[in-house]
Amino acid sequence: MPGLFRGIARTAAVAGTATAVSGRVRRRQERRWAEQEGGQYAEPPAPAAPPAPQAPAAAAQPAPVGGSVIDQLKELGELKEQGVLTEAEFAAQKAKLLAS
Repeated sequence: MPGLFRGIARTAAVAGTATAVSGRVRRRQERRWAEQEGGQYAEPPAPAAPPAPQAPAAAAQPAPVGGSVIDQLKELGELKEQGVLTEAEFAAQKAKLLAS
């Protein structure tokens, strides 16, 4: 009898793990497909307002030292993940931070 329960428990553990992994893979794949198909079926975005001009004083300031550049890069990465920045905007801002 203990062998039977052990076999049932092992089967349940394997089935539960397989279900969890397949669900995670399915969700990840659905997200990828949605990103790829997003441009094909989505309505065209409304015209966005032009970006506000940056203050000239901000461009003349020296780059922050040490950890603050890393913090700014992290913030840029978060903004890109949230969809606030496009890939091109992210790359341009990152290049500015790293060049200074």
